[in-house]
Amino acid sequence: MEIPWTITEEERLLAEECLGYAMKAGASGARVTMNKNMMDLFSMLNGELDKVTRSGDRSIMLCVFADGKYGTFSTNRLGEEELKDFAEKAVATVRLLEEDPCRKLPDPLRCAKGALTGLEMGLYDPEYAGMDASKRLDLARRACYFGDAKAEGVEVISEECEYSDSISDEYLIDSNGLSCRDIESSFEIGTEYTIQGADGRKYSAYWWDSSTALKDLGLETCGRRAFERALSTVGPAPIKKGRYNLVLSNEVSGRVLSPVLNALKGTALQQKNSFMLDSLGKKIFPSGLNIYDKPCEVGRLGSKLYDSEGVAQRERAIVKDGKVETYFINTYMAGKMGMAPTIESDQRPCVEPFGPAEARDEKSIMELCGDGILVCGFNGGNNNSSTGDFSYGIEGFHFKDGKIVKPVEGVVMTGNFLRLWNNLIASGRDSRPCRARQVPTLAFKDVDFSA
Repeated sequence: MEIPWTITEEERLLAEECLGYAMKAGASGARVTMNKNMMDLFSMLNGELDKVTRSGDRSIMLCVFADGKYGTFSTNRLGEEELKDFAEKAVATVRLLEEDPCRKLPDPLRCAKGALTGLEMGLYDPEYAGMDASKRLDLARRACYFGDAKAEGVEVISEECEYSDSISDEYLIDSNGLSCRDIESSFEIGTEYTIQGADGRKYSAYWWDSSTALKDLGLETCGRRAFERALSTVGPAPIKKGRYNLVLSNEVSGRVLSPVLNALKGTALQQKNSFMLDSLGKKIFPSGLNIYDKPCEVGRLGSKLYDSEGVAQRERAIVKDGKVETYFINTYMAGKMGMAPTIESDQRPCVEPFGPAEARDEKSIMELCGDGILVCGFNGGNNNSSTGDFSYGIEGFHFKDGKIVKPVEGVVMTGNFLRLWNNLIASGRDSRPCRARQVPTLAFKDVDFSA
């Protein structure tokens, strides 16, 4: 099967030559990653073609281990003589650095063996090979909703719609005999609506979808969803300061998981810049909460057989029945911390259902909570990686008896991630397939909100 814009046999040999040049120059070990990608984007404005963009990239990253020292270098100049000069200078530069005995290639026994063609994960759609300008324009036009976007008392200011497709190819090799490849296609649609309400104010909202397979892309529904979301924000009102039940839409729920996952990474732990210090093996979260990393599910966005070191991925529990089961520790951090290495980072974390069986989606979870705040977006804020404290501006709705009452504005949500997760009421079964991090609608009790 011929796949356009992927690494050719000639380019694959160039990567191998770069590795050989580094070893001949005196490196004790080396890793080469070649990346090649292409993206085509068609932008529509109010139903008409506005802009066409094509962007491509081809580069090599070289990691050099020499005399107990280490450095990383990259280039997009891939002629043979240029690569030879690049590799020799990289090794010479590394020799000028301070020694760091923890820097080394991973044990070959830990590395992936089955990522040979790049197609093992089923993340390439053959439809991509048939894409051309006319097909892309047709898809972009089909995604537009501009002519149908009408509502009483509302003026449509603009519809900005973008369709894009891309291909990416990665080839990773090292001096210990590692050879891995990953090929993925991607199709994406995104629409933003700006409207003016009867109050004279402008309101905007966005919706998007992405898939590795064109047939699974929510093309026709994207513009309508964006318009409906914009309509729903008209006429916001403040809320009283206090504690409310919080429901996080599956569009933004990953925002409260990411800091937890980051706090479990070796870099944060080793530098003591983590609110999850000394949590391994401890029951930090509520009983019944399970979060698994599932990186090897064929055909699922985010799946991959190896990490950037080439270490083999596998399914693993991150949190099991509330207990922390995994730190993310690469080869380097394992040496620094005196611990066994695991994997450098989460790849495809999945929050499992929690709470009553009927809590399946946003609607049923709001009904379960009764009253509270539904958060559908964030507009600024920060969190403290050492303490887990956070403060975020939010966009969303006040709901009562499980039904939305009004949009809210000027609202800030504050708290601490560990306290927040220990106040978990429910997690649904509605994670968006277009996200690598599979986080469904979440609900928490007693969250502080202020206007």
